[in-house]
Amino acid sequence: MSLLLRAEAISKSYDGVRALQGVSFDVRPGEVHALVGENGAGKSTLIKIITGAVSMDSGTLAMDGVALENNSPAKAKQLGIAAIYQQPALFPNLSVAENLALRLEDLSGWKKVHWNARRKRARALLSEVGATIDPDAEAGGLSMPQQQLVEIACAVGAAAKIVIMDEPTASLPAREAEALFQCIARLRARSVGIVYISHRLEELPRIADRVTVLRDGCSIETRNMADVDRPELIRLMVGRELSAVFPKREVPIGAIVLEARGLGSRHSIVHNVTFTLRAGEILGLAGLVGSGRTELANVLFGLTPADTGELLLHGILCSIRSPRQAIELGLGYVPEDRTQHGVIPPMSIAQNTSLAALRSVSHAGLIDFTAERGLASGFAQTLGTKLSSILAPVSSLSGGNQQKVALSRWLATGPKVLIVDEPTQGIDVGAKAEVHRLLVDLAAKGMAILMISSELPEILGMSDRVAVMSHGTIAGILNRSEATQDRILALSLETA
Repeated sequence: MSLLLRAEAISKSYDGVRALQGVSFDVRPGEVHALVGENGAGKSTLIKIITGAVSMDSGTLAMDGVALENNSPAKAKQLGIAAIYQQPALFPNLSVAENLALRLEDLSGWKKVHWNARRKRARALLSEVGATIDPDAEAGGLSMPQQQLVEIACAVGAAAKIVIMDEPTASLPAREAEALFQCIARLRARSVGIVYISHRLEELPRIADRVTVLRDGCSIETRNMADVDRPELIRLMVGRELSAVFPKREVPIGAIVLEARGLGSRHSIVHNVTFTLRAGEILGLAGLVGSGRTELANVLFGLTPADTGELLLHGILCSIRSPRQAIELGLGYVPEDRTQHGVIPPMSIAQNTSLAALRSVSHAGLIDFTAERGLASGFAQTLGTKLSSILAPVSSLSGGNQQKVALSRWLATGPKVLIVDEPTQGIDVGAKAEVHRLLVDLAAKGMAILMISSELPEILGMSDRVAVMSHGTIAGILNRSEATQDRILALSLETA
């Protein structure tokens, strides 16, 4: 069978650190070839070599059977290689048509802009990928899936032969992910080869023809997707049997720590929410996108304070009007968007860890840097955070280790209640298991945990009970023994 792309025995090192060693990988016309592996396995380096962003130390790269020498981004683009990343690289203040023009038109020299023709071409390209987007719409006002469709339309306009998609569904709800899959099917019908990188292993059987596993910079195995299941993929990725991606174990459930009675806020969709949360319990909060899960977390933490109903902590009525009050009352909140609200990437691990507990490492308004580093080092050791130095920026860490720093920040405040929103979004399966194990360990120490997740396997695997939100309120609460995907979905779809 003919090959669009062939990478043979690719090796690459950075300052003596091996990133890739003898990696082989190929893509066929009209195929979706999944590329999986833990963070640090070498996926990003391989993609950078294919797109010409970095050069390989050894090996061969061929396109349509012709060796590709001295690759560069311009050369890769000319040959028909396009990459679509998790965060689309559009100019937010320009229109969709202008963004497409910047990628597709020859903009050298002085030329008259034919706006009607530009809009017509943009509309035709968007239609080809199934997008109903106004070409005059400002790119910055588009949703994430819409921006991704614009990127794909650009690849179509450039007559791309290979499209690389890096974690395209990491932040997409199920309905919008399905729209993306339909767009991928259109590309396949045009004999475009797709390289699909994803930590969401459950979606691969839906779209992939083959899968290649990378581990520690080596290509471990390439299989037909139909011949490998999720447990086997996990074993290949981590190099060991991983029987407990959700290492839930029974721990003593104590007294009620947090109780909401008819809680609501006129500044959000949350209304009439009633539930209890006990010491040692992991209460999973499920629901469709827009059901009010994150909004409820914001109400509990004082970001959008409640103005109806009652909130009790340890049986005592309280009113949380701000995050500072929430922290003082023993609440911690790890938000959904790790890079925007969970950590501050340019700041050091030590600084990020102490941010919510500065009083514990300061005297007379001055930070005791020795105490700050000691605090951070202690949590890094407890959580098993992999780092080169406690003074290194958080941006130098993998996604899973960044999540551990985000958790450290709130654990440093000594919370009795911990709210975690999408705790394993965008991290690999090995790191997911570590975060899950940590949550169970915290519950075993008596912490009450409210875990918000859009991944039903995570909800079912980690929760003692499951509260399901619909239209801003809790539609029902299921015990662990009675919670199933069907029952959760049925409650999620209940009307107000």
